[in-house]
Amino acid sequence: MNSGFPAPEPGDRGSGAGVPRQNQAPEPGEEEQGVRFRDNRKVDPQTGEVRRPAPTAAEPEQATETQQPVDSERVEELTKDLQRVTAEYANYRKRVERDRDLARNNAIAAVVTDLLPTIDDIGRAREHGGLDGGFKAVAEALEGVAGKYGLEAFGAEGEPFDPVVHEAMTSDTSPEVSEPTVTRVYQVGYRIGDRVLRPARVGVTNNE
Repeated sequence: MNSGFPAPEPGDRGSGAGVPRQNQAPEPGEEEQGVRFRDNRKVDPQTGEVRRPAPTAAEPEQATETQQPVDSERVEELTKDLQRVTAEYANYRKRVERDRDLARNNAIAAVVTDLLPTIDDIGRAREHGGLDGGFKAVAEALEGVAGKYGLEAFGAEGEPFDPVVHEAMTSDTSPEVSEPTVTRVYQVGYRIGDRVLRPARVGVTNNE
């Protein structure tokens, strides 16, 4: 039976299953899937200001470190403390070494000073030709040990008189000397380095 209305043609824009749903509101229960995009423009089109890049995962820690400035006054104070302690330690080491050397030299001087009378006897025996045999070997060994520790004899006729190292026992005058001069040695002196253990006892002649 023909109702008088033409049948819809395929692709007709009327309502039907084959008609696209563009520009139509979504059906209830359906979600509209909009297009998302990232605005990578470096200048904000609204304010005209340059956009700063968003911080990455590693940047917050770096920013925190940057926000903690170094206390230069504290660093300078600690540096001065370290320098002071270093200097004090260096001075302490020098003082300990100096005290140790002084104690060693004092001990050597004390022992050698006690040996001086024996060394004097050896010298007198040598002058009189009585230094021979086993006694000679012992005497030379003793003198060698004393010399090892720096013992040195001084005091000879003809040398200028020096009150620091000479002890004047007698004094006379003579036109043959131009300055106070040792003209006789009663007892030789001994020293270790610059340290006088015993002054030389001498006779002094002065110019007239």
